[in-house]
Amino acid sequence: MTEMLSYDFMQRALLAAVLVGITAPAVGIYLVQRRQALMGDGMGHVAMTGVGLGFIFQTSPVWMAVLVCVLGAVTMELVRSRGNQRGDIALAMLFYGGMACGKLLVSLSAQAGAGSLESYLWGSILTVAPTDLITIAVLGAVVVAVTIGLRRQLFAICQDEDFARVTGLPVRTLNLLLAVMAAVTVTVAMRVVGLLLVSALMVVPVVAAQQLTRSFAATQAASIALGVVVSLAGVTGSYHLNVPSGPAIVLLAIAVFAVFSLLAAPLARRRHRRGVTDPGPKVCDVALPEQSPGQSPDQVPGQIPGQIPGRGSSDAITPERGAGLAQ
Repeated sequence: MTEMLSYDFMQRALLAAVLVGITAPAVGIYLVQRRQALMGDGMGHVAMTGVGLGFIFQTSPVWMAVLVCVLGAVTMELVRSRGNQRGDIALAMLFYGGMACGKLLVSLSAQAGAGSLESYLWGSILTVAPTDLITIAVLGAVVVAVTIGLRRQLFAICQDEDFARVTGLPVRTLNLLLAVMAAVTVTVAMRVVGLLLVSALMVVPVVAAQQLTRSFAATQAASIALGVVVSLAGVTGSYHLNVPSGPAIVLLAIAVFAVFSLLAAPLARRRHRRGVTDPGPKVCDVALPEQSPGQSPDQVPGQIPGQIPGRGSSDAITPERGAGLAQ
């Protein structure tokens, strides 16, 4: 471990892994909540066009990918909100067109090489430069601040958009904001796990945490912790085993999900037995007044028959009054 930390590129790699491990599950939990787990994969295809434009104009592929991916995310959200029948076809065209355009632009650029696009598709965390690390830190801080600071509002629109709209929340704005944060997360994580695997890091820690947690806040905290652990473990393992870091991180996350799934069933049975043996507090422990001789079981002393307890005689339930209450 000491030898590994003595290298500058490993220090940057571990720091980038921590940042991505925090950012990806923080926004991925909302995608899982609204059943859009594969949205990150689609935006990863769109981000390839930004990488190709970065190569063509000889600028930072990360920032170009951010710009293109944000535009693609806004387009995706507008298509989704309309809910027309051709929405899926339009999104498919956007995804496949983004991937094809990215590959074409990279092949036409002067920087095209054998591993130029490969490092962005599968990740190349060991080649993270100081400027890339600053970009990841800035964008990651924005994503975490939004996803945690607006947790209640974002959870409301993911759970029930109609209810959120009735309560006065700006549903359209929040939906667009969530789509933009997901797009930024894709570009942040592409240097660590790659565009083809970024969706896994956004989703797998979340569904793994859901196996053992019972609230949204606990799931979000546990998924972020799992994201950090598997990211650090994947980078460390890739260094010692000389394997790619991106696939190593994803496979570790899937292994954690498998273990948590095995533990979920016994834990659920234990909670069920605890609920059966512990009936909880009594519903009512107020003693009823003693019944006088000749008094009907339903009548309280001093109460007129048909009178509601705690009210006057004018509130007695007559046949006419009972018909009115039934209506």
